[in-house]
Amino acid sequence: MSTPKKRILVVDDNPRNLKLAFDVLEDADYEVVEAVNAEEAQSMIDRNLPDLILMDIALPGMDGLTLTRKIKANERTKHIRIIALTAFAMKGDDQKALAAGCDGYITKPIDIHQLPVQVAEILGGSGFAS
Repeated sequence: MSTPKKRILVVDDNPRNLKLAFDVLEDADYEVVEAVNAEEAQSMIDRNLPDLILMDIALPGMDGLTLTRKIKANERTKHIRIIALTAFAMKGDDQKALAAGCDGYITKPIDIHQLPVQVAEILGGSGFAS
């Protein structure tokens, strides 16, 4: 009997970033679902808990760190690992992501060779990805 694929929710309002992450992670044999904003992501999480969330920080409406705090404050979802994705890599952003409850931090543009490795490390429980 084969192990079920790990489910990854990618939350990003940029269609190009969504497609790239989807393609790279699907090729790495993950089940990938997508959301373009925090509200859609919340709805997807409520329906089917992912194993990991790749969370864009700069989302329209509710930003990614606010959604991360909500997810981590909820007893049902607090165990979900979250990696912050951002194009705005300023000094201290990684600390803001950690403070909000993120388990990792990846800057955009994503490295298509590194992303599956970073995701596997986080899902394997080896800690913070950067």
